[in-house]
Amino acid sequence: MKKPNLLFLGIDSLRTDFMSMHGYKRLTTPHIDKYLGEDAIVFDNCISPSIPTTPGYASMLTGMDCFGTNVVALRHKGDLAPGVKTMAEVLRENGYNTTCIGFTGNPSARGFDQYLDYEGWGASEDGYAHKAESMNQTAVPELERLAAEDKPFFLFLRHMDPHSPYLPPEPFHKMFYQKDGFDPNNKSLQPVYDFKPFKDYFLSWFPVGCTDKDFIIALYEAAIAYMDTCIQTLFEKLETLGIAEDTVVVLTSDHGETLYDHDCYYDHHGLYECTLTVPLAFKYPGKTKSKRLGDICQLKDLMPTLLDLMGIETDISFDGRNMMQLVRGESFAQEPEMYITECTWMRKHGWRTPEWKLIVALEPDFHFKPEIELYNLISDPEENDNVADQHPETVAWLRQRMDNHIANRKAAVQRENPMDTNLDWHGQGCGPFKTSEQAYETMHIGDPEAARRLQTDK
Repeated sequence: MKKPNLLFLGIDSLRTDFMSMHGYKRLTTPHIDKYLGEDAIVFDNCISPSIPTTPGYASMLTGMDCFGTNVVALRHKGDLAPGVKTMAEVLRENGYNTTCIGFTGNPSARGFDQYLDYEGWGASEDGYAHKAESMNQTAVPELERLAAEDKPFFLFLRHMDPHSPYLPPEPFHKMFYQKDGFDPNNKSLQPVYDFKPFKDYFLSWFPVGCTDKDFIIALYEAAIAYMDTCIQTLFEKLETLGIAEDTVVVLTSDHGETLYDHDCYYDHHGLYECTLTVPLAFKYPGKTKSKRLGDICQLKDLMPTLLDLMGIETDISFDGRNMMQLVRGESFAQEPEMYITECTWMRKHGWRTPEWKLIVALEPDFHFKPEIELYNLISDPEENDNVADQHPETVAWLRQRMDNHIANRKAAVQRENPMDTNLDWHGQGCGPFKTSEQAYETMHIGDPEAARRLQTDK
């Protein structure tokens, strides 16, 4: 019996709480909502514990945590940890044609038969970024080619629309904003323009003279809606080709996005919920039934889950869990606590439980934030009140749990914690920052091309 195809929508920087599928106030994802509203498994509490892009995708495409992949930094140097297999490698060994679009050169994208690129970063001559349309121009012909083959296929698509710059074309551009975004009395964007490390980047794509932070947030919303419309083309193509019933469709993200949250403007750093929570849903028509699950899961759970759903056997000992056991009502080990890491524009780690979030800076950061942050996720879900000073015993308890986990994982993989070995995570060659002032004066991004290079230059 022929194995099912796999269409994998890896959407960069997509916040769960900005999707209408997850109850957002605006209709940002109507086509995704409709497609995944029938016969799909939707996870409402999926976490990407190691951000940003490079470790996030490494985890989802290997089934391993950051100790297993040895990847924690955006600017990761080298390959995955020895012995780690990617999803593409496993599926290719099982007779799949494999194609990756928009993720060339990333270590976790190793093993595809071919790699195709598209313009997913900057604006076109009209001033708008036609990212998802460009993706379709590459993806649809490839989907047609793969469907015509006798072999099952794995097509991985890295959509970039929710990643800055947020420049969705008309008629989407101002669909969620009809106020005066250039009101001189509105000073909400002034702190953003005053933030030296990102100022030049923002000036390269913000509307000239924009003063309202909500206009930029509305552009993010509109970028999601634009992408959703273009993704409908792919769903329709599956039907037209007659392969919808034979294709598993997966939708997830490598991390969320900070908009005006926590002073981490319009990016994806900071170990806050807006950055760690990601969507996860998959659909195998006729094989999965509509179900929403509130159990906490992580990106490392995705690969073992998909392989089970697709009937692919492997002897890999995954760090992640097979969520199909939960879907089928079988005995399943919950994992409500987790180690969280970031090496984006700051180097931090921490420990997250359903109630508490501990964040510990491993070196001073360019936002001049305190070394220790503690948030009660139940009473303060937006993480606005750092209560570390008020609860030193809770800080000590969480640190001990984190340290025990680190020690156990180091022993299991026979390597040091990658958070302790990636000391040039920022690519500046100066070692760990000694002060926040040094970090602030050193870190800088200039334009969308510079942003692209951060993830593609090795």
